Amino acid sequence: MKKYFVLLFIILTAGSLVAENPPAEQFGRITGHVFDAATREPLIGANIQVVGTTLGAISDINGTFAINRVPEGTIRLQVTIIGYKPIVEPDLIVSPVKPLEVKIGLNQTVLAGADVTIKPNYFESVSDKPLSVQTQSYAEIRRLPGGLEDVVRAISILPGVAQVQNGRNDLIVRGGAPSENLYAIDGIEVPNINHFGTQGATGGPLSFVNLDYVANTTFSTGGFGVRYGDRLSSVTSIELREGRSDRWGGKATISASQFGLNLEGPLSNKGTLVFSARRSYLDFIFKAAGFAFVPEYWDFLVKGEYRLSDRDQLSLTALSAIDDVKLFNDTAEKRYDNARVIASDQYQAVAGLTWRRLYKSGYSTVTLSNNRFRYDLVQSDTNRTPIFKNNSLERETLLTANLVWKPAKRTELTFGGQARAVLFDSDVKLPPFTTAFGQVLEVDALLDTTAVKSAAWLQAVQKSGRFTLTAGGRLDYFNLINEGSAFSPRLAVEYELDALTKLSASAGRYHQAPAYIWLVANPENRRLKQIQVDQFILGAQRFLKDDVKLSLEGYYKRYDRYPVSTLQPWLVMANTGAGFGGAEEGFAAFGLEPLVSRGTGWARGLELFLQKRIARVPHYALLSISYNESRFKGLDGVLRPSSFDQRWIINFGGGYIPNSRWEFSAKFRLATGRPYTPYNADYTKSGVNYNSARIGVNHSLDIRADRRWSFSGMALVTYIDIQNIYSRAYEDVPRWDSFREEFDTTASIGILPSIGISAEF
Repeated sequence: MKKYFVLLFIILTAGSLVAENPPAEQFGRITGHVFDAATREPLIGANIQVVGTTLGAISDINGTFAINRVPEGTIRLQVTIIGYKPIVEPDLIVSPVKPLEVKIGLNQTVLAGADVTIKPNYFESVSDKPLSVQTQSYAEIRRLPGGLEDVVRAISILPGVAQVQNGRNDLIVRGGAPSENLYAIDGIEVPNINHFGTQGATGGPLSFVNLDYVANTTFSTGGFGVRYGDRLSSVTSIELREGRSDRWGGKATISASQFGLNLEGPLSNKGTLVFSARRSYLDFIFKAAGFAFVPEYWDFLVKGEYRLSDRDQLSLTALSAIDDVKLFNDTAEKRYDNARVIASDQYQAVAGLTWRRLYKSGYSTVTLSNNRFRYDLVQSDTNRTPIFKNNSLERETLLTANLVWKPAKRTELTFGGQARAVLFDSDVKLPPFTTAFGQVLEVDALLDTTAVKSAAWLQAVQKSGRFTLTAGGRLDYFNLINEGSAFSPRLAVEYELDALTKLSASAGRYHQAPAYIWLVANPENRRLKQIQVDQFILGAQRFLKDDVKLSLEGYYKRYDRYPVSTLQPWLVMANTGAGFGGAEEGFAAFGLEPLVSRGTGWARGLELFLQKRIARVPHYALLSISYNESRFKGLDGVLRPSSFDQRWIINFGGGYIPNSRWEFSAKFRLATGRPYTPYNADYTKSGVNYNSARIGVNHSLDIRADRRWSFSGMALVTYIDIQNIYSRAYEDVPRWDSFREEFDTTASIGILPSIGISAEF
């Protein structure tokens, strides 16, 4: 396997190095739109300047601007206007092939007075999320070593985030389970954005969102506003960019795991359209390496924007993913390996149509969207006899309306509501199955039902002097469960000591309905309640320089009403949702047993985050240090460490951009071990010993180098990415391999080099 990757690496690298160097200097064009971040109202007369040059422009009556003959490479834009906090947009890449199109939202100043000087900084703030918010641009996500240009993997380096398993996107945010995270694409709520996603959770091996069309992501680990709900731990909001407006063009790419084609261009003079299609080539690699199972996938993305008027805009966003696992059972060893795998054929589709209207003092959005997830899952024994089948369809149709109104300069109001029609159709068959703990599960259940989820919210942001107060409430309803109504009040306060320092605090209640699949196995499971968590956060933030930010946050989360198993009284569903939840895990993630809403727990932690963005010196860096503890209690009354209780997580990364052609970066990650249940002498497990042992410390170093070439009408970008450069084996939860009669404790193939090549035209 290693030899194959090395050979692939050498071939592709050699092919990329034959390109000739382009002329010494080429130029591109920047166009953009400057607006009020709260109301989306265009800002007239904003001064936009390319930092370090004399190039610049003034925004017009529509807030638009253009700057011509900008030298190729990574640049920074400084934006200033009276009454607003000046900012610097870093990490903008100018290409001679297509114009750089940017959208820049400015926040009004809170501090005032002749003695107050506000310098531009490199970090944006979100008005209704004063704490626990991190933004990542396209460039920051793209350059992350070992990130596979994946929006979810990029989140894993942020404070408070743990990864359950190497090579998967099962994110643990501040001690919460993978099922507690919400993704939103252009405001459209999506249950899961990963290929081969875990039903009832939010993880998977790889995101199906094409990074080429991601403008930025906003990640909230707590204290998020009332606009989003039905999740307990985090919200990841992904904003897709519009297509180019000058002409039709595109991009062809082959990366570490897939190849794809992008197309984008104008629709008359009022709109743009983008399209992408990608396919994995892992099946070719896996077949060549002699793997017993072969994953294949496709994904597609379409986004269209059309301006009905100066104040009205329609946007269409659609994504889909097709996943298939093929099994090869020509040897006894392969049949054994495949018996440990859930063969997953999945189809996922997300589509939404949004109407945005601007008003004099605010804006409204109305979105009609649909999510459709089809799961065809099967697991067989070594004789190829199915021991588990799950055919499920989850379909949601959502109508969401939201209004942001600014009745006064320092007052911002948000009103909104959502109606969600749910269709859930499942056919689950589990013949009598004995778990490693000795409990017998048996399911033969059909559930074909419709349901309604709805929500309404109200929030106010009031600024007074150095204080900013955010208060709101959200009401959720789900008619398929007992006590389906839940009210979630939230309060946050921010105090600016000076232009460089601020203190923040928040308290809020959050609710989440049980996963649909948890309601299948037993009719009594439909008596479950909304899961509840109360979260308290204290934070401080200091700008050490305009391009360097230091933040420190502490949090406490108190869980209540978590579903717990009556057959396995130590099992709380908060300890499930990572991986695929197959036979070796007793199918725990699917909730295929009687459940009651009596689980409790808590999580607490401390996070330090230091970040430097590209400024006068062309380098960037970040350091995140997180300490977390999480405990849960089931029906047996014993408070135990969570399955995701990783105490210490340290991420350190950075990079250097010496010129417009080259970029170098590195990332180091260290995480202490999470708990697991050890085997007894007879290779069974006992609930008494549930989560009583821990795996060891894991750490790795990834490096990356990027090289750009420019030609007439085309740009070529290549990268070399080497994961786990010192080839440390990743220690995982031990699994007993009865075929080889040994414990399997690693989940890593060692050093992994890969390459990506893209041609933009």
